[in-house]
Parts: sequence; structure tokens; C-alpha cells
Amino acid sequence: MHLEIRGAERLSFRERQVVTLKETGVRQDVIARQLSLSESTVATLLHRAKTKGYQVVIVIDGDPLALQNDSLEEEEEIGEGS
Repeated sequence: MHLEIRGAERLSFRERQVVTLKETGVRQDVIARQLSLSESTVATLLHRAKTKGYQVVIVIDGDPLALQNDSLEEEEEIGEGS
């Protein structure tokens, strides 16, 4: 499983940095310290990035949630017969 940021090519380098950190769960105050920015600058960069319309997509490889296992399919078949 990994995150994909669609529309990242429309973002500036700094916006991409801030968005990537934010979307991976880093708090704004931590982002500000890590990038040597003020918290208000981080907020501004996030706002600008949102107006440019990026999207975060979770890409799940394989079946880590066990949604395709045989026992679930068998339960569905039994439920359909009722």
C-alpha cells in the first residue's frame, strides 16, 4: 500500500514538500520546524496546493485487507441462497 499524489506536477517544489508531509500524517508545526518555515507559511502553502486541485489516492497492492479470500466468497454464496 502506498500513497499517490495526483496533480503534483501543478504544485511548486515547496507545496509538494508540505503536501507530502501533511498527507503522511505529519502535523503542521512539525512540518514548519522540519522545513524551517513559519506555521503560517505552511498553512498558506497547503491552501495554495488545495486550490490547484491535487488528489491523494491510496494504492493497495494485492489483497492486504483479505477482501478476496475464499471464505468470504463462500459466505456470500450461502447468503444469496437464503
